[in-house]
Amino acid sequence: QVQLVESGGGLVQAGGSLRLSCAASESGGSIDAMSWYRQAPGKQRELVALINSAGTSYIADSVKGRFAISRDNAKNTLYLQMNALKPEDTAVYYCNAIFRARGYWGQGTQVTVSS
Repeated sequence: QVQLVESGGGLVQAGGSLRLSCAASESGGSIDAMSWYRQAPGKQRELVALINSAGTSYIADSVKGRFAISRDNAKNTLYLQMNALKPEDTAVYYCNAIFRARGYWGQGTQVTVSS
């Protein structure tokens, strides 16, 4: 089983930056894909960015050019660097990890972007 703990959320003005972190209890090198999802009030959870064990990444069109995903397997940590934040980026951001063909979720961290 994998425990995931997100951190780094908060309140920021439009145009600002935040860096989210997701610490995994399992060795980062043994985890397959890791990803960030977000869920805004009244909306479905959506994929924001994904990175596999080889370092290949995917970024959703809605955040492309503003967000970047990375992982440090030595520190068992996933990151999401968010720049040029917009009010529509306001959501709870969740970390997800695939380990031995099972998916695991963190508890989420709130990101609020004020206009």
